[in-house]
Amino acid sequence: MSGRQDTSVPELRVYAPEHARLAATLLLAVMLMSGPWLFALPDWMSRGFVMVGLTLAAVAGLMVVQSRMRLNARAMAAELLTGFIEKDATPSFVTDDDGVIHACNGAAVKRFQDGSRDTLPGTLRSILANPSAVLYRLQSRARVDGAAREDIVTRRGHVRLAVHQMTGGSFLWRVEDILERGGNGRGAESIPVPMITVGRTGAVLFMNEAARSLIGERVKSTDRLFPALPVLPGRINTLSTKNGPVQVLVSENNRNQGRSELFMMEVDESGLDAAQAGLEALPVPFLKVAPTGEILTTNRMALRLLGVESCANLKLGQLMEGLGRPMSDWLRDTADGLAPNKSEFLRLSRSDKEVFVQVTLTRVVEEGTPVLIAVLNDATELKTLEAQFVQSQKMQAIGQLAGGVAHDFNNLLTAISGHCDLLLLRHDQGDQDYGDLIQIHENANRAASLVSQLLAFSRKQTLQPEILDVRDTLSDLTHLLNRLVGEKVTLTLSHDPVMKSIRADKRQLEQVLMNLVVNARDAMPQGGEIRVETEVLSLDKPLERDRATMPAGDWVTVKVSDEGVGIAPDKLQKVFEPFYTTKRTGEGTGLGLSTAYGIIKQTGGYIFVDSVQGHGTQFTLFFPVFKQQADALAVEKPAVAEDKTAANQHGEGVVLLVEDEAPVRAFASRALRMRGYTVLEAESAEDALRTLEDPGLTVDVFVTDVVMPGMDGPSWVREALKERPDTRVVFVSGYAEGAFGEAQPEVPNSVFLPKPFSLNQLTETVHAQLH
Repeated sequence: MSGRQDTSVPELRVYAPEHARLAATLLLAVMLMSGPWLFALPDWMSRGFVMVGLTLAAVAGLMVVQSRMRLNARAMAAELLTGFIEKDATPSFVTDDDGVIHACNGAAVKRFQDGSRDTLPGTLRSILANPSAVLYRLQSRARVDGAAREDIVTRRGHVRLAVHQMTGGSFLWRVEDILERGGNGRGAESIPVPMITVGRTGAVLFMNEAARSLIGERVKSTDRLFPALPVLPGRINTLSTKNGPVQVLVSENNRNQGRSELFMMEVDESGLDAAQAGLEALPVPFLKVAPTGEILTTNRMALRLLGVESCANLKLGQLMEGLGRPMSDWLRDTADGLAPNKSEFLRLSRSDKEVFVQVTLTRVVEEGTPVLIAVLNDATELKTLEAQFVQSQKMQAIGQLAGGVAHDFNNLLTAISGHCDLLLLRHDQGDQDYGDLIQIHENANRAASLVSQLLAFSRKQTLQPEILDVRDTLSDLTHLLNRLVGEKVTLTLSHDPVMKSIRADKRQLEQVLMNLVVNARDAMPQGGEIRVETEVLSLDKPLERDRATMPAGDWVTVKVSDEGVGIAPDKLQKVFEPFYTTKRTGEGTGLGLSTAYGIIKQTGGYIFVDSVQGHGTQFTLFFPVFKQQADALAVEKPAVAEDKTAANQHGEGVVLLVEDEAPVRAFASRALRMRGYTVLEAESAEDALRTLEDPGLTVDVFVTDVVMPGMDGPSWVREALKERPDTRVVFVSGYAEGAFGEAQPEVPNSVFLPKPFSLNQLTETVHAQLH
């Protein structure tokens, strides 16, 4: 290499003795010793000059001896360093502070024989894009720590660059190529194809789990494995195993330093020619792919997994998708040995069903040409579980959002509908504004219904459960359902003769059944039959289905079946998502099935769907059978008769109204005063407690919101009841009755009124508490 030393001896900076200091010391010693002869001095002074001169002469002699020893030690260190660098198999350079090469070993000359630079940055420019920055960074760290190293990914592979600071200011650099572990690492253990790594002498360096299972034991050389050597890549070879000889198709992947990887695929040659025996008998889906993406060979298991009859004239990118980058880049990088040997999860381009595969690409060389071996594993179950987990998290987040939005909307709707009720009291039907007020009132009720659906989905609605016979509920609905389905569709009801009761909210159950029947009608535009069947089912053991586990026991089932177009398999798992609909814009909101799902789950039941495209869909509802208890009916029957008779008889009383929403508080206060009540207002729980500090104040009813800033409703009411235990309580909230304070004890003499409420509902509830 031009401009460099022919020897690899580093130019160590060994400093000679300081001649000026030595000469000055000797001159001073001579002058002191010759002074008594040149000048007439007293005797004692002459002896002193002579002694000092002799001392300086001795010091100069010690300086000469010390310098000689230092030169010998450094010469020995230089000789040792020279031998180490010269015999090192790693390219090594000795440079000065500016990067100029003073020496290099034979490995460096051989490794960078095409270089013609006298500096290290110029020499390393063949492997590094910006060597100056890397060298400066490492050299700066070496000045502080004495040594530094860094692993760098280059276009030729991984390189480790190390530097050591030498005495005298020189730097020793080593440039080491790091071999990729490839199949020798953990990635090879996950490959289902048997693989071994063979050294230059035929020693077996590594065997993956599949190879150990095939061979039955660990072996150390290829002559123990293959009776006929050398191994012929791309052909069928005989492999000696613990259970006897086995025919395997061998593919070779060449590696650095004489190592190679042999992939062995067991074949069954009966009925197959030698070229096809290996591929067809593989126990895993297998593809042989060109670096450009064309599929060269495949086996029957791969065709079955891909859902095609032939892969002729097809590319890998046409069969699967979801890589996140161009498929051609992945294949090209793997063929060039640049991509890490890791698996990718892809989605097959199948129209009949959703299938995910785990694809492992391996580079092999056949007759000097690189090809890619793709091993496929069906990962549909794994990806399905992952999607189900993500879906459950998403549904939970949407439910929380729906509950929060519904609470705020209920406050707004209470104020809107309440003030509308106040206006209607001052206008009769002949008034020109009466129609507009009715429109406002009806649309507010429609909005309240939509909010109720959101609460049903989030399972935070207020239910009014009662003991029901499903047959009676369906009988009451029959007339309405017949009107809903129209003339083209026939509605058929079938009941179990021995029916058991359930405990559910009748109004919500009717809504679920109407939603299912309307969806069945829309799925049959040309007409057909809708069957509604009820049955009592006894489970001896828990039933597991669709990620749900139903406990053993007695269940009442309601099945709603149609003969419609059905639901595609990829859409079946999304039907219960809110706002998901297959109908056109304006035909549906996508809340029907999500609302039904929320109602059923809040009731303690289950809902499942089965569908076959072109044949119809069936929804199955499961309700737990209600266990009859003593005087359960009496508990469940609400005392409605007394409310009806006393609904319009309001008397006097003092009401403490606690509400943080000013519009709601204004409406409720006016409504109660119009019915003759004395109303004390408070905008917070703390304000209410301060009002009650007056011992002469008499309060008959607390009307309070549940969720408020600071202290909530139940907390301040419990505090107030300690001094006023006989006071009645009316809780109002936009949330469900059971969505708050479930861990706290119940408040005595209290009822719950959900928002939005009307003027009559509020006043009648207060009147019922007073009487």
